[in-house]
Amino acid sequence: MMGQQGGSQDRLFYSFNLDDHVPRNHLLRGIDRFFDLGELRTHLAPFYSHTGRPSIDPELMMRMLIVGYCFGIRSERRLCEEVHLNLAYRWFCRLDLEDAVPDHSTFSKNRHGRFRESDAFRHVFESVLRRCMSEGLVRGEGFAIDASVIKADASRARGVPGCETTDWRKEASTSRAVREYLDALEEFNPTGEDDAAPLNPPAPGKNVSLTDPAARWTAAPGGPAFYAYSTNYLIDLDAGIIVDVEATPAHRTLEVESTKTMVNRVEQRFGLKPDRLVGDTAYGTAPMLGWMVQDKDIAPHVPVWDRSERKDGTLSSSEFVWDEQANEYRCPQGHALLSDRRQFATPRDRITKAGTILYSASQHDCTGCPMKQQCCPNMPNRRIMRSVHERSREVARELANTPEYKQSRRDRKKVEMLFAHLKRILKLDRLRLRGLTGAHDEFLLAATAQNLRRMAKRLFDGRQGTALMPA
Repeated sequence: MMGQQGGSQDRLFYSFNLDDHVPRNHLLRGIDRFFDLGELRTHLAPFYSHTGRPSIDPELMMRMLIVGYCFGIRSERRLCEEVHLNLAYRWFCRLDLEDAVPDHSTFSKNRHGRFRESDAFRHVFESVLRRCMSEGLVRGEGFAIDASVIKADASRARGVPGCETTDWRKEASTSRAVREYLDALEEFNPTGEDDAAPLNPPAPGKNVSLTDPAARWTAAPGGPAFYAYSTNYLIDLDAGIIVDVEATPAHRTLEVESTKTMVNRVEQRFGLKPDRLVGDTAYGTAPMLGWMVQDKDIAPHVPVWDRSERKDGTLSSSEFVWDEQANEYRCPQGHALLSDRRQFATPRDRITKAGTILYSASQHDCTGCPMKQQCCPNMPNRRIMRSVHERSREVARELANTPEYKQSRRDRKKVEMLFAHLKRILKLDRLRLRGLTGAHDEFLLAATAQNLRRMAKRLFDGRQGTALMPA
């Protein structure tokens, strides 16, 4: 029999419990169990006035942002609408049915004001990381490092060649990202003159964006070039928890250097220093390996960046024997390659700007050598450039033959999976905020959301188990 809805007369009284309408195995229940903002008000207190009209509750704003980043809601306007309509979002944000949701414009103004000035997102990220540590999800034995390119909110058409002179003061009058860029330049190269000529920053690439000049013009993923930033993740290999994140322009050198910043920061703030650090070949440069082995005493489970192997059939430098005590190489014919054949009153280190030392054979030895055509057919004598960090490179080469290294290569996939999750599930394949500080805020919030999701999925069981929980 066909059913029929009852009368349309409104009831005078309702009994409604919001908690009853949120499923017990909902992802937000797991996140709410481990998400504690008890210290946020204390952290933000110096940035609020003691007089005037009360502002939006900062805990409400932070909870709304976590909802947005956990569920891929990229628009702040749409986030306010979703929190207004979705019962689970209201429950997580501690809003009752009759409580008003902040207007999106007020929400944005507070987010880009006090939250950015106080570095509140870093505070929240680290508080979530401490909870992960207390729950036993961070061992600190092995870390992995990697970077992923994220498109900036900058049109490819709004750019100028890097060598072109630009009146940045005119652009700075309308753009926060440009003002931040000029402030960063002033910090590294102060003029000290109010009437100085317009600043012309050094070109970071072939093109500079007029909208977001700190973004880097790159074609790293393949295809047409675009303006982008890089999010750099340092993760613990036990459960894949992100222990630090750093935003940089999309440039390989800056990505590699951010590793030092993150490793030092985690050691300073949390007392964690890994026994091994896993990365791809980009992190296998000689200075980076020297920093890992000599400065930090960390085992580099990283492929060595090595271009010394020749592909034209001639002898590579690996076929020459190094004598540490004599400070020389020996060629297959037994001739010595020396860095210095003259005695000086003041010894010279012979280190080049590239951090290498040149070892060369005697021209007399090479001229009559029967292997000259196999060794240096186009040069009068053989030369070898040895890095000052060659010992650290040898340590990395020896580790590459161990079973632990092979396991580390498999473990490194965890950080790549986090980047795939960041772009496909959290929808962070393009930034909405501009400038390096905007990228910094977005990457920190996304990493916080990923850690919360990982913790909730692993540790929260609800009443019906975790099988039905969203990933």
